Amino acid sequence: MTKIKRNAALLAASAALLSLAVPLTTASASTAGDARPPSLDWAKCEGTGLDPRQECASIEVPMDYADPHGKKITLAFSRIPAENPKTRRGALFMIPGGPGGGSLDQPSGKGQKLPQEVRDTYDLIGFDPRGYGRSTPVSCGMEQGDLARTKLLPWPAPDGSVTQNMATARRMSEACARNGGQLIRHISTANEARDLDRIRAALGERKISAWGVSYGTYVGAVYNELFPHRTDRFVLDSNDNPDHERVERAWLAAYEVGAEDNFPEFAKWASRPDNPQRLAGTPAEVRRLFLRLAARLDRAPLPWPGANPEELNGDVLRQTMLDSFYDPDNYPALAKLILAAQQGTVPPAPQAPPEPALQNVTAVSAATLCNDVAWPRSAAGYEKEVAESRAKFPLTAGMPRNASMCAAWPYPPAEPAVRITDRGPSTVLMVQNRRDVATPLSGARKLREALGRRTVMVTVNSTGHDAYLANGNACGDRTVSRFLATGKRPRRDVVCG
Repeated sequence: MTKIKRNAALLAASAALLSLAVPLTTASASTAGDARPPSLDWAKCEGTGLDPRQECASIEVPMDYADPHGKKITLAFSRIPAENPKTRRGALFMIPGGPGGGSLDQPSGKGQKLPQEVRDTYDLIGFDPRGYGRSTPVSCGMEQGDLARTKLLPWPAPDGSVTQNMATARRMSEACARNGGQLIRHISTANEARDLDRIRAALGERKISAWGVSYGTYVGAVYNELFPHRTDRFVLDSNDNPDHERVERAWLAAYEVGAEDNFPEFAKWASRPDNPQRLAGTPAEVRRLFLRLAARLDRAPLPWPGANPEELNGDVLRQTMLDSFYDPDNYPALAKLILAAQQGTVPPAPQAPPEPALQNVTAVSAATLCNDVAWPRSAAGYEKEVAESRAKFPLTAGMPRNASMCAAWPYPPAEPAVRITDRGPSTVLMVQNRRDVATPLSGARKLREALGRRTVMVTVNSTGHDAYLANGNACGDRTVSRFLATGKRPRRDVVCG
């Protein structure tokens, strides 16, 4: 997302409602912050290349918030203290993308890209979400072939059939049920938001600020809904559609729009006369070339030893296109793959991450996608959706509406997805690139509409996934930095050209 999206791309390149013993309303869920915070045992963080100021701690939280006195799991988190104690305002939580990613090391990484006035103002807080990394981890023990990028984001057969996808969904879901333990059933966006509030309470903070990116924007929006009186300054960067009836299904479907939004930028780049990786003379010719090559590779894949799968087929090419669109700096790698495939050759296989790490991110991603909302289970329904998508959006060949492993997930959602509303304090600033393959502007506008008066949105005329301090622009960066450092926010939505 993965979003599946962000973290799956990085790693691979990697409905019954339970009766709750304690109602998880805003009031009851927030009482942890009213008691004296526990004493935290801060220690040097594990890992290399970390800022020497970064320190780590952990707390225990309920595995199942409906059973608060039952089994506990561990949450790992980190901090770099505010650099100017005299101007310190509080804690800035760095909410990672995914689902299936962590931010434990981010105070030492992207946190150090924040301007000085922001680093003076906040303790930078990173964390590994439940199930991930140095928090209590989970794994489904999937077959190595099912860790392929084109299985995690499942592509239909060249003729549009989803029969094999349904079989793969059953196999992968059965692996999670067999090997995921109890925790696999309690990984969800709502529970991640509740976990964040437990970390807030452990830090002794009355309120928190946050910088949520990609999937982290949905986590941030859900936190704002469950704990509105605990929010200070929230930046939501590269925003998800908050459709509470579809949730991650809507995010996957957005790839078809995201690809169409971004392909023209790639095609313009790939048709420039001065480009050493030039593919064709015009953008329109680049598009035709890509579609013809993908169809040819559907019919006659090229062997690709060491890759997963060990062939360059049409779907691998399409998936590489999507992954490359996260950052325009990746356009040359996509062009080189296209040029090689035209000649019947392949570049060296991309290096895969360590399998335990890929198993972990896959399990967390799958659990979140499948636990947040119930997915349809009818193969015929998916085939109908795939056919419509293939006809309207040929670049993505039906994948965005295909059957993922959630089509066979054995567990119903424990609770309805949180509905994002305009009720609560106005503490949010959204920032959004105009062209984003994973979180398109069209989806961000839906979140903007849902939050209503609680937010202002800054749209930047940029390309790529992640806006603030990444693929955005100086105008957008300046607006976000000013909000974090001073609380000053534009009075109305703005566009940064």
